[in-house]
Amino acid sequence: MKQSKLLIPTLREAPADAEAISHKLMLRAGLIRQLASGVYTYLPLGFRVLKKVQDIVREEMDRAGAQELLMPAMQPAELWQESGRYDVYGPELIRLKDRHGREFALGPTHEEVITSLIADEVNSYRQLPMTLYQIQTKYRDERRPRFGLLRGREFLMKDAYSFDRSWEELDETYRAMYDAYTRIFTRVGLNFRPVQADAGAIGGEGETHEFMALADIGEDTIVVSENGTYAANLEKAEMWWEAPAASDAEIAPMDRVHTPGVHTIDQLCAHFGAEASAFMKTLLVLVDDQPVAVVVRGDRELNETKVLNALGGERIELADNAAVERLTGAEVGFAGPAGLAKVKLLVDREVQAMESGIAGANETDYHLANVKPGRDFEADLVGDFRNAAEGDMSPDGSGPLKFYRGIEVGHVFKLGTKYSEKLGAAYLDETGRRQDAIMGCYGIGISRILSAVVEQHYDDNGIVWPEEIAPAKVHIIPASAKDETQMNLANELYARFMAAGIEVMLDDRDERAGVKFKDSDLLGIPYRVVVGREAAEGRVEFKARTAADKETISVEEAFERLTGK
Repeated sequence: MKQSKLLIPTLREAPADAEAISHKLMLRAGLIRQLASGVYTYLPLGFRVLKKVQDIVREEMDRAGAQELLMPAMQPAELWQESGRYDVYGPELIRLKDRHGREFALGPTHEEVITSLIADEVNSYRQLPMTLYQIQTKYRDERRPRFGLLRGREFLMKDAYSFDRSWEELDETYRAMYDAYTRIFTRVGLNFRPVQADAGAIGGEGETHEFMALADIGEDTIVVSENGTYAANLEKAEMWWEAPAASDAEIAPMDRVHTPGVHTIDQLCAHFGAEASAFMKTLLVLVDDQPVAVVVRGDRELNETKVLNALGGERIELADNAAVERLTGAEVGFAGPAGLAKVKLLVDREVQAMESGIAGANETDYHLANVKPGRDFEADLVGDFRNAAEGDMSPDGSGPLKFYRGIEVGHVFKLGTKYSEKLGAAYLDETGRRQDAIMGCYGIGISRILSAVVEQHYDDNGIVWPEEIAPAKVHIIPASAKDETQMNLANELYARFMAAGIEVMLDDRDERAGVKFKDSDLLGIPYRVVVGREAAEGRVEFKARTAADKETISVEEAFERLTGK
């Protein structure tokens, strides 16, 4: 690649609306350009990196026994209606109609399409197990696209789907995919953690893991035990808990306390002179449009995913002010479990174990002291409904929990028969009996990997690409394009590297040396060879992008270092 012929529109400054480091650097390095909100063009160097990531993914998926295919991005709405996800998926599903009024969706994922294909083409146990995958553009109408490629409306994804004859067979397939993902993310140079996760809109009947690239810009919180044996996404994270021994202490009757204008936990702490843990925080939510009250301790945060899973729901949202007033008879900030009769009551196990606490009175400007669980209110369901907190003990006893930020780059699911049963993906077993295929699905955000890698591999001067996915291995820079000796040696080296199969970029532009060096650092190619004043003696400056210092060595030594020949 000769730089004078390449489209690499580098920028000295990133656009003001670019927030993430990766977004800024990829724009500045001329790797991507935005066409619309959450929609990007990959320029030549960015596309080279993207292809290298795809190549690694293909190699490891093929090694794990998966077969590649390509499915349509435009999917008939009937398939989504059959699976029950057409209405559940929400506004992120981009919907459209053809000229005949038939409804379609642009695929954010392909469970329905692949299951329909298997239903038509597979009918015998002899054809299973089978794992199929594709690398394809996906579409989601994100409410707030942001951070460049990290949260877009159009993105490149590898999605794979497995069909097995038993759960034991699925266990083997799942482990093969898990191991393949571990190899993929290691090869692209990511510092990552597999964590226990919730299945979300994909659903399923078995375990699921997210592969999280550690990065401060990550939108997910990863919960990890001190010695690292336990790791989970915050929405899934559990904690060790043991109910305290019951006390025989007599608890005074409930006491109605005037609390004008006291709505928040901080205000309540100041008003009562008590710690946040002394309060029972009652939150009104709508689960599949049905009102539910959830009570957690005042120093805890509600975990909506745990509530959904406990109730078998699909959608959850906080009730608005009008709904809260209708259900409690009071303004927001005064809800409490005692006397709350219109809704199902879920009580966190910590609250249920309290001897007594302070809670809203379901009356504006009033709270109740000495509220005792079991005496003053009865829970419809007691369970773990709160987020883990830093310092909680891990459920496996491997130490206190610590929090990290992460970018989800991959997700593996055990689906079971969630889709095969509804869409007819079945086979005849050895006895001729019809059996639903046991499914798994496995996704990798290909384009998101680019941003995740840059978030972990950069310095003050630009990107520092890991060698296996860098747009080139070596960057040759003649200090002066007007110096015939320098240019001759640079072109000679360029030809030798090309002949040896080494990806090389030659900066043959008529630019000042300082401009070339700045662009080289920004682009992040792993090795730089500068042809300068000692060109006539066959000597060049050699520097690894990660090294602090440069060396002056012979042309032959530079060639040997980079080719091993």
